[in-house]
Amino acid sequence: MKTTCPYCGVGCGVAATVDEAGSVTIAGDPDHPANFGRLCSKGAALGETLDPDGRLLRPWVDGRPADWDNALDLVAARFADTIAEHGPDSVAFYVSGQFLTEDYYVANKLMKGFIGSANIDTNSRLCMASTVAGHRRAFGTDTVPGCYADLEQADLVVLVGSNLAWCHPVLYQRLAAARAARPEMRLVVIDPRRTATADAADLHLAIRPDGDAALFNGLLVHLADTDALDRAYLAAHTEGLDEALAAARGLDVAGLAAATGLDAGPIARFFALFRDTRRVVTVFSQGVNQSTGGTDKVNAILNCHLATGRIGRPGMGPFSVTGQPNAMGGREVGGLANQLAAHMDLADPADRERVRRFWNAPCMPEAGGLKAVDLFQAMADGRVKAVWIMCTNPVDSLPDADRVAAALDACPFVVVSDAMADTDTTRHADVLLPAAGWSEKDGTVTNSERRISRQRAFRAAPGEARPDWWALVEVARRMGFGDAFPYRNAAEIFREHAALSAIDNHGARDFDIGGLAGLSDPAYDALEPVQWPARTAAEAALPDRRFFADGRFYTASGRGRLVPVIPPTARPAAADSFVLNTGRVRDHWHTLTRTGLSPRLSAHLAEPFAEIHPADARRIGAAEAGLLRIESDRGAILVRALVTDRVPSGSVFVPMHWTDRFASAARVDAVIPPATDPHSGQPGSKSATVRVTPYAAAWYGFAVLADRPRAVDAAYWALARAHNGWKLELADAAPVSNWAAWIRTLIGIADSDPAVQVLAYRDAKAGIHRVAAFRDDRLIGALFVGPDPVAVSRTWAAERLGDGPAEPRQRYAILAGRAGGDQPDPGAIVCSCFAVGVNRIVAAIAGQGCASVNEIGAATNAGTNCGSCRAEIQRIVDHARSRDTGIEKAG
Repeated sequence: MKTTCPYCGVGCGVAATVDEAGSVTIAGDPDHPANFGRLCSKGAALGETLDPDGRLLRPWVDGRPADWDNALDLVAARFADTIAEHGPDSVAFYVSGQFLTEDYYVANKLMKGFIGSANIDTNSRLCMASTVAGHRRAFGTDTVPGCYADLEQADLVVLVGSNLAWCHPVLYQRLAAARAARPEMRLVVIDPRRTATADAADLHLAIRPDGDAALFNGLLVHLADTDALDRAYLAAHTEGLDEALAAARGLDVAGLAAATGLDAGPIARFFALFRDTRRVVTVFSQGVNQSTGGTDKVNAILNCHLATGRIGRPGMGPFSVTGQPNAMGGREVGGLANQLAAHMDLADPADRERVRRFWNAPCMPEAGGLKAVDLFQAMADGRVKAVWIMCTNPVDSLPDADRVAAALDACPFVVVSDAMADTDTTRHADVLLPAAGWSEKDGTVTNSERRISRQRAFRAAPGEARPDWWALVEVARRMGFGDAFPYRNAAEIFREHAALSAIDNHGARDFDIGGLAGLSDPAYDALEPVQWPARTAAEAALPDRRFFADGRFYTASGRGRLVPVIPPTARPAAADSFVLNTGRVRDHWHTLTRTGLSPRLSAHLAEPFAEIHPADARRIGAAEAGLLRIESDRGAILVRALVTDRVPSGSVFVPMHWTDRFASAARVDAVIPPATDPHSGQPGSKSATVRVTPYAAAWYGFAVLADRPRAVDAAYWALARAHNGWKLELADAAPVSNWAAWIRTLIGIADSDPAVQVLAYRDAKAGIHRVAAFRDDRLIGALFVGPDPVAVSRTWAAERLGDGPAEPRQRYAILAGRAGGDQPDPGAIVCSCFAVGVNRIVAAIAGQGCASVNEIGAATNAGTNCGSCRAEIQRIVDHARSRDTGIEKAG
């Protein structure tokens, strides 16, 4: 079955095969134009995430099982009663860029057309709202001009705030292949961190956080002063150049250096590369968007492309890559609180009337609704009294996350639809509704290059799980709107969505898929990936298409707008403060509800961490692999210290993924303030001011467990899946008085269980405790404790959970925490796709003479699938070359 990956906005095609036993094999779809058969580590491991463990299998009401009829009756009645008493703006939906387009469409139609409120927003507000606002200011509509092929056709690719190698790996591999074929092609990476992507760049600009707008303002001035503007294009097709240039000239050379944190030489080199290269693509992502000045950053980038006419043509243009699989589809149906369907404008009376008439809606809001951050504040202060949260986990993903949890507790009625029973958000629900997940639900998604692909069901949903659109339709029917929601399947919804996109258009709007409105159910089922616009069936069949090459835009004047941008003033940081940057890691996704199910994806980076510069670590007294407490006036987290010069001094980087289900105190958004961009409402998640102090642990521990522990009595713990069990990192400032009892509780051993044999080693004076427990000669748990971070091979120890009956010699090896000669230790996993550890790579260098990433790939397979580990392999090779004698192994 051909379907589409549910992770990032690249939108890779997936081929899923189900055997007679129900096992699923995943491969890339070689015919899909987004990936041509490639998959990243997350996509390749999708089959491992289909475990039914933890699924929400039936509705629950007030903590008790319920049936669908009673649960839906209650949802409809509570929403209707709240609206009757307090008005339509007293209720809200909060939805997700992981929705399918059909789910999104029904949710927006119900809220905006029939409830009569615009209080529907989406977690896409957290990742691409500033791009939407910037596009609309410059182009008149939210249009991504180019397509993926432009990255391969460009002579210069500029990545701004994008760790493409880790966050959009398949797109990065397309870029890497193009560079290998054309060595003259250049790559510039603009990012405060030296990421895996930056390692491959011809030029890395380690910019100060929030310095992007100043840098591109400076570029605009440089282009003007060196006669590099396209004056003919500007005169014929744009407006606003003089005002944009006047604003950009607000910084002199010294001011630009201060605002960006960059030396004059690298700035000049970047400016010259951009000036002298005609085919330039500028890719931007969350490092641009997730800022309180994100919209201005977007427009500063767009200004440079408009001013040089480098837009909408092969190999040139600005390119926003989205973080979620269907953030684009949500934008198409008006998923944000200030949008209408089909890229129509909620503030435009003509557009409102057009949509109202098409829907035959009884009421339409005349103003935008509450954006995500404001929406949860409205719950906290009592303005919103009923909310339905679908397919997202805001207690982890929104800023000021502890206050988000408190807001849900304060809200009188909370409904949560989710595939998983236990998330940090479902814990606050009055009603839980079981949702179908990937592989079970049917519909469409749109990727970052405007390409619509089918996501197809190839397995039955477990228990009583149902598609989200179905639950919405059932509630709409119970609220008296059944005639407007007659849908029997996703195809019927899609046809209506396509027909709405074409109504009264005649080229006035960019989004038009009217050519797909006549699809029959079988044609919808067989729909191949199609890039919009698709105004006719013939246009839908065309290959890669671009916008704005003809100089026609969707503004009132028909011209592209250069927007004046005034960068924020760089403020000196307090001596004891750090700038906190947040983001993703290579093998995990959002809040671990899916990737946390895969042992393979938990092998590379298995616990929350903070990257901190060595000079900063020395200054605050933090030790490598020790723990750091990171706090703001909003909250605090406790994470592992990763001391590295890959982050600049004065900053720390913490991933966003870990939740209260997987760690004791690592919800990084609890530390982020709720400040937002004034134009887009997008939170600034990349540059919070925090304090960082070392945590004085009395002991550290590591455990492998056959079963998930019911409770962990430690201030710091982080849990990760392993094959046949779990891995657990531990630490606490308080000593343990009775280690024997503590260990038995952790592993889940009854004192009187005669079937359990326990081996133990203790050096009380040194603070070392080691225990291995066996049932029927099989390992069920092992714990290693010491006064410092425990030097045990995590990968090797976890693999012992799957071993057959352990001989006495093997048991003592487990207690020692290291492999014997007959059990090679792979070391820390580097390549998740093929489970290749650092020790195996080092052995290939030392024993087989491998001297390059490609040679290591040939010897071990590492780096030969998604390629996102190639930068890390290169660093291992470089380290080996730099040593005068010998090669160190890592555990």
